[in-house]
Amino acid sequence: MFDVVLKSKPNEDICFLIKAENHSFNYICECGEASDLTVKECQNTNALFISHTHIDHFINFDTILRHQIGIQRRVVICGPKGITDQIQKRIQSYCWNLIDKDAIVYEIREILSENSIKRTELNPPLWNQVALETIDQNTVYENELFEVTCTILNHKTDSIAYLFQERNTTKINLQNTDFTGGVWVRELKYAYENSELDRLITIDHKTYKATELFYLMSIKPGQKLGFVMDHAASETNHEKIITIFKNADRVYIESFYKSQDQELAIKNHHSYSSESGRLMKLCNVTEAIPVHFSRKYSDEEIQELITEFATAYQ
Repeated sequence: MFDVVLKSKPNEDICFLIKAENHSFNYICECGEASDLTVKECQNTNALFISHTHIDHFINFDTILRHQIGIQRRVVICGPKGITDQIQKRIQSYCWNLIDKDAIVYEIREILSENSIKRTELNPPLWNQVALETIDQNTVYENELFEVTCTILNHKTDSIAYLFQERNTTKINLQNTDFTGGVWVRELKYAYENSELDRLITIDHKTYKATELFYLMSIKPGQKLGFVMDHAASETNHEKIITIFKNADRVYIESFYKSQDQELAIKNHHSYSSESGRLMKLCNVTEAIPVHFSRKYSDEEIQELITEFATAYQ
């Protein structure tokens, strides 16, 4: 299960902190100004996911960098075409004469196309680019608990939308049975997950074929969590969003403008409230949350925008 906290206040830029259940590290999506993001949260972050490098989505990278220097760990940064050079130049603009060589390693994963991700390593003190093996798929990040896939949207520049997919988990139900837990539970889970029907499982000195016990087992589907930031409300973008976020559990989606300002949205390659809500309904998303509103609006107008979104979504 994912826990998502919006770390930016209403009058600040966008930034999310993502935590996974039974996992030690944090993940950050978007590096906008976020005064609620703590030093400890930055230091405990394993990967950053940047949709695009407009200033309101990228300005807080230097703060995260400052807090992460010295953690002596590899940190992955995922983002659009060109982000490797942008990060390198920002880091190299500072003086690093007192830094240890093992202070941190940044691995940049630059999303070149839907199925090509360039990996590059940056190390102190010179921060020269070291080419790593290219990833020929759209899985941009993965660990033992979840994987992150992506798609490229048009915002008059590449804007990456990310889907966090929690891995399915195998559950066992011993209620209303005479069985008690033990080593056999782990063995049965392994047999169930690997379709080893004839594997022998011993419980309290009695031996069963694994298939005889499979009625105790079930698969709990992993949660699907999405982030759709700045994008033009175009048919091409909508087709991509529907493809990747269909039946997602929760999606945070930009709703930059009110419906009455859709001409501004079109001009500035953004989405607007009712269109974002309609799109989430088409995706059959269980919980859709509008975020990232234009600063031109008052608090009251933002509430109107949220209502427009909800009406279209319902």
